Amino acid sequence: MVLTRWFGVTESDADRCPAREQSDIEEIAKKSLLMQTNAAKTQHRSLCRGTHASGVCVRAQFEIFDVTVGYGPDLAARLARGIFARPGTYPAVVRFANADSNVNSDFKPDVRSLSFSVDLAQMADERYARQDFSMQNASTLPINDSPAFVATIKVLTASNPVAGLWSLPFKDKLRVVRTLALAEHQARQKIRPYQQLRYWSTVPFRHGPDDVVKFSAVPSPDNPARLLQKSNPKGLQDELVRHVREDRQMSWFDFAVQFLDTGKMTYWGKTRDANFWTENASVEWSESEAPFHRVARLTLIKDSQLSLEASEATYFDVTGNSTPDSRPVGSINRARCPAEVASRRARADAAGR
Repeated sequence: MVLTRWFGVTESDADRCPAREQSDIEEIAKKSLLMQTNAAKTQHRSLCRGTHASGVCVRAQFEIFDVTVGYGPDLAARLARGIFARPGTYPAVVRFANADSNVNSDFKPDVRSLSFSVDLAQMADERYARQDFSMQNASTLPINDSPAFVATIKVLTASNPVAGLWSLPFKDKLRVVRTLALAEHQARQKIRPYQQLRYWSTVPFRHGPDDVVKFSAVPSPDNPARLLQKSNPKGLQDELVRHVREDRQMSWFDFAVQFLDTGKMTYWGKTRDANFWTENASVEWSESEAPFHRVARLTLIKDSQLSLEASEATYFDVTGNSTPDSRPVGSINRARCPAEVASRRARADAAGR
């Protein structure tokens, strides 16, 4: 227990410091803007997104399944919450991207992301206008919570990162080392086309009044792709564009939910309370203990790449664009929203939008 506490995972509410969270969130937003600005200056370019700086947008459809088919009545009732309570097909916009705040070669080791927005206007329900999802090809975040977030971003934005790390309190040093080690490990995955990767939400969301879930987008094993051209610094993006322009069969992803089940899920062999699982974003929810259940399908649309202008104006906000039954929960979700909003406003202001 002491070991996990020292290395950034909080065992109980007593280990956390709610009183510092708001100041941490404010600092994260401020440092996020600095990192966004520094990346643009270093690369001599205009302001891009604070993270996921380079990517490509295409249109898709999001088909919500009738969950009463194939599942028992009790599980079906749990699954049929929020937008998943009503079968139907809805338009969506998808962005595949690299996680880094810099515009790098697609073949530089990095985490890849799939973000998408579902247009729910046809539901004819004022509560449901749009729902956004943000996912990565890793099952957890390397940043565990807001204290780890603020400590890490202080180091990343310091004029001398080594000195910045040295200036931190000992526990924050360990948080940063753990975060960077996990991030490096996740970035070293085999590089594959965007349309052939599996993605996870990494952080939890409400699912109706009683449940909390994580999401995953699982690619069809038949999603087509050509051999990546490593000499092309935009090889992943160009392959995705080629796919939607040329291939007859469009890629699709099964969309699944994973319930938080405190009675079955374990960490180091022990069950934990619900807050442990929602507050520690770097702790995996084992699929052998809490399986994913398919509820929808995301299918790309042929010849649907968005224009550069439309892509630049596209954004995803899992907090602002969520339904009452799907609010994000946990420390990282509370911390990232103000930073993302500030980053989006800065980018819009720079572009004159």
